[in-house]
Amino acid sequence: MRASAGEASWLHTIVCATRERRDCLRALSSLAPPGAWLSAGFVRNAVFTELFGPPRVQLESDLDVIYFDAQQLDVERDLAFERTLFAHVPALWSVTNQARMAEYNGQPPYRDVEDALACFPETATAVAVRLRGNGSELEVLAPYGLTDLRAGVIRATPRIRQDVFESRCESKRWIERWPGVRVER
Repeated sequence: MRASAGEASWLHTIVCATRERRDCLRALSSLAPPGAWLSAGFVRNAVFTELFGPPRVQLESDLDVIYFDAQQLDVERDLAFERTLFAHVPALWSVTNQARMAEYNGQPPYRDVEDALACFPETATAVAVRLRGNGSELEVLAPYGLTDLRAGVIRATPRIRQDVFESRCESKRWIERWPGVRVER
């Protein structure tokens, strides 16, 4: 599901609030694989920080770049993109062709990047962004919408096992990082 212009505008204001995040989005636009998106913690952490203030517990966070190319499954390609992105924006980039991930996750093959994103563990994490056109607009992909993200709610997606969800809640420590976050079980 592509977000409406109003939802994209709200998220654009938050995601593009810092020079660092804008630099990441620009690097993605010019250097990442075709059809690539920044997803997961890049979006979720920016929104939660806007809603609840700086995280009380810092955890290392990578920049999850997702794309879909069923014709080119070589992991080395992803690593080359990571090196290219790092050369322009020194950060912990994690580039993953989602065409490989269904097998890794023990799921049926994904149809496209949106189908893969729908298999992310939490609704607030299953959001991806990229710049559109001349870079002044933010394109948003959110298979479960933005309601949970906007409300600071962590909820399992329908396609994730409950034990995986519980393990992530424990390891990510969202409530400890941002006390206003609510986990819905």
